[in-house]
Amino acid sequence: MRAGDAYRLLVRRGGAAPAMLASPSRVDHVEVVEVGSGEVVLSWDASPRDAARLVRALRADLASRDAEGFIGRWTRPAR
Repeated sequence: MRAGDAYRLLVRRGGAAPAMLASPSRVDHVEVVEVGSGEVVLSWDASPRDAARLVRALRADLASRDAEGFIGRWTRPAR
């Protein structure tokens, strides 16, 4: 099953301004939710610019990976 079919990406911004114009103290929240159960499987709180980069990377992986490969990629500890 494709990751984009199994998971949904939710982004809550801490303000209305785009990331490039947002205050560095603003916090954006990014979640990956499993469609079948509605459970949050991954979540991050990040600065606006970091959140924007994270969302781009997550969207690319949701479009190109299968569900197991996607979760494996994003739950693996950072090196």
